[in-house]
Amino acid sequence: MSEWIDACSTDEVEEEDLIRFDHGDRTFAIYRSHKDEYFCTDGLCTHEQVHLEDGLVMDYIIECPKHNGRFDYRTGEAKGAPVCVALNTYPVKVAGGRVLIEI
Repeated sequence: MSEWIDACSTDEVEEEDLIRFDHGDRTFAIYRSHKDEYFCTDGLCTHEQVHLEDGLVMDYIIECPKHNGRFDYRTGEAKGAPVCVALNTYPVKVAGGRVLIEI
């Protein structure tokens, strides 16, 4: 059964950046695009389970800080070696200045 979780304030995520959000024993990444859209993926790279929070965000791409693997954070699609397994993505909605994710 899925539920909507209050992850953060919209102001906590800078434009074209991400923040780490931990919930229970899971880690997520909350992104804000250059078009002021919000997205959510798993917070760990699928290559070596490195936290993505220190990665580089450009356009709709997150680049892992360890080996520079890239993902499209809208879809989770792996876009560059050494990553070949996609990130899980989660529905996001914004309400009352808060970012909610469905997990």
